[in-house]
Amino acid sequence: MSNRRTFLQGTSAIGVASILGACSSSEAKILVSSKTSTSIIQNSIGVSTYSFWQFNGPKEDVPIEMCIDKAAAMGFDGIELLLVQMRSEENSYLQNIKKRAYHAGLDLMGFSTHQGFVYPEKDKRDENIAKTLHQIELAYTLGIPTMRLNTGRWGTSENFDALMANKGIEPTLEGYTDEDGFKWVIDSIEACIATAEKCGVVLGLENHWGLGRTAAGVKRIVDAIDSPWLQMTLDTGNFLENRQAQLKTMAPQTFLIQAKTYYGGGKWYSLDIDYPAIGQIMREVGYKGWISLEFEGVESPDTAIPKSLEVLRDAFYYEI
Repeated sequence: MSNRRTFLQGTSAIGVASILGACSSSEAKILVSSKTSTSIIQNSIGVSTYSFWQFNGPKEDVPIEMCIDKAAAMGFDGIELLLVQMRSEENSYLQNIKKRAYHAGLDLMGFSTHQGFVYPEKDKRDENIAKTLHQIELAYTLGIPTMRLNTGRWGTSENFDALMANKGIEPTLEGYTDEDGFKWVIDSIEACIATAEKCGVVLGLENHWGLGRTAAGVKRIVDAIDSPWLQMTLDTGNFLENRQAQLKTMAPQTFLIQAKTYYGGGKWYSLDIDYPAIGQIMREVGYKGWISLEFEGVESPDTAIPKSLEVLRDAFYYEI
């Protein structure tokens, strides 16, 4: 039986990073220094079902059940569900997913959804509000405590590949400004807060293109609504410039980290992400929450995801 608690004699806090790197994921959950009486605890790490799929082919080829089994076998602590990857929203399916994860020893720790509020037409915004309220209820049924939220985008790019080629930047609709868009997004998300509170589901606004392309944009929306039920989902791979500075801006209000890796080269782009530095940023703000891996490379997930897990185990821990 694996021992998740290792007592290290004569260990200094300065050597913690190297120690974490030397320990397996089953050995290094809690490290204790006898000299400083400081406990070093690893953040819990999950994996998004997206990591096994990435929209490569029909979702039926990569069922949620298979993702759960693989995540458990690889040693993750939890799993984040991508809603559009699920084959059903029927209660029987949701309860079976919950049961399978529990039996596999995994927490259902995140729920990634899609919606958008950047529409001049009120009926389209209302449609997305209703969609988001339904998604919150799904998260509640699954027992998931946090749900990824998007601002939406202007939709003036030819396609997603063109958006990525332009680093996520796109022009506004003719006759409108970003100021209009921010008002629509703020008003729409505000309409979802009461349901989030009722269901106990924290909404995490992600830096996910559109008006959330920058940390300043995400912060503007979250601060305007000013509710404990709206925080931030920090995606490490969605800042294509000034990454460290923008991560620091989001860090104090981050409720979940989605951590990208790109083994084999990225599907749309590759980034050299300094995870030890990001781990330090999060320790400085006292972050003790979940890390969710989003593998976005072209290498086989079967080999790339375990390597990614080790990188994240080494980087994310905190002291108590």
